Amino acid sequence: MATIEECRAALEQFSRNLRDADGDARAAAAMDRSVSCHVTDLDVTFAGRLQDGRITVHETLQGPPREKAELRLALTGDDLLALVAGDLHFAKAWGSGRVKLEAGLRDLFRLRKLL
Repeated sequence: MATIEECRAALEQFSRNLRDADGDARAAAAMDRSVSCHVTDLDVTFAGRLQDGRITVHETLQGPPREKAELRLALTGDDLLALVAGDLHFAKAWGSGRVKLEAGLRDLFRLRKLL
């Protein structure tokens, strides 16, 4: 089972991946939105902001998100690590329910370029 520190490190790596992305992926990440990532097996939420193609985590909270972020992700810690490492395909994980992504319709259309 992944630890809180490993999950935070995976989010930091994901942020670096977004920053270094090219083309459509870079354009998709170039939005300004609040984000939350609820790691369900640890019952911890990382809350922050996607801005200028980077995710900045502002706080780590026990339990589910307290406020409804504009982009909301929920998954296990092991799935978060596997996604960032490239060992788990996001679309398959999302389609099977292993990963939950909630956002406005316009944001979902933009984010699909990252998948």
